[in-house]
Amino acid sequence: MQALAITSIGETAFTTVETPELGPQDVLLKVGCVGLCGSDLNTFRGLNPLVTLPRIPGHEIGGTIVQTGCDVPTEYASGAKAIVIPYTACKSCSACRAGRPNACQFNETLGVQRDGGMASQLIVPYDRLILNDQLSLREQALVEPLSVGFHAVMRGAITQHDTVVILGAGMIGIGAVVGALARGARVIAVEISDAKQGTLRSLGVHEVINPSTESLPARVAALTDGHGADVVIEAVGLPETFRSAVDLACFGGRVVYVGYAKSEVSYNTSLFNLKELDIMGSRNATRSDFEAVIDHLQAQPGLAQKLISRVFSWREAAQAFPFWEANRQDIFKVMIDMQGNSHD
Repeated sequence: MQALAITSIGETAFTTVETPELGPQDVLLKVGCVGLCGSDLNTFRGLNPLVTLPRIPGHEIGGTIVQTGCDVPTEYASGAKAIVIPYTACKSCSACRAGRPNACQFNETLGVQRDGGMASQLIVPYDRLILNDQLSLREQALVEPLSVGFHAVMRGAITQHDTVVILGAGMIGIGAVVGALARGARVIAVEISDAKQGTLRSLGVHEVINPSTESLPARVAALTDGHGADVVIEAVGLPETFRSAVDLACFGGRVVYVGYAKSEVSYNTSLFNLKELDIMGSRNATRSDFEAVIDHLQAQPGLAQKLISRVFSWREAAQAFPFWEANRQDIFKVMIDMQGNSHD
């Protein structure tokens, strides 16, 4: 089968790889659409420490079942459309035993620790699929990144009574925005790209702050009567935004880290105690997060069009990473349509 691999830093190439053998509980999927994640871009840029090269990227995947193993339930029939849950779970580590397989100690994500979906076909265990014939293939490829943001919202226990500050409006931040708005929260988005402001406001965000042109602490204080945010979700992954999350949270507030900093972060830890903050990490997403996003996308049929910035056809796929690298400030989501369709 044909695949696109990141072969070295800043370089991709089409390659021919063998299709793995179909196991008794496996499904052979014809890949329909793949979304590119920030982790894929960091792999291309040589900034993803979890990846060894060469690597076939892609873990945001929608496709169609082609063939099934002998022990796969009959509802996973040839021709059915499905969304891939791209994480593994060992079922024996402390997180798995606690019912939190999204945080499995030994997780291997498609496109990161193992080859991903940027290929004509993909074999996955059937329990890593969610069948869905209502969403388009492009909408299916949006489910995973939005689910990561929805999981951060769940971790923050956000309700309609909360004012939520979300640092960063990449796709994970957008997932948190959409998830928080779906729960009725008042959402303040923090994003340095002015090009994204129109889309953020069209989603229903109450305020957008550009911290490069105005004081973020002063603006949040003014918008919260001086109290700070009930919940701050960090979706950037920089030391300064990690610290800002603590500074911007109110007394008795919650902080959720879904981004991760690439270098050590130093804090004035007195605020942890003085504010009695609940500080939480958020990793990947659960099946219930996926299902919540699917329901939301089905109820909001225009959402995908707002979030998909550019679609490349499969034959154009090698252009996708350089394009995103050159236009990072303007991009929400770049996708590869394996069926050959593209749009600007």
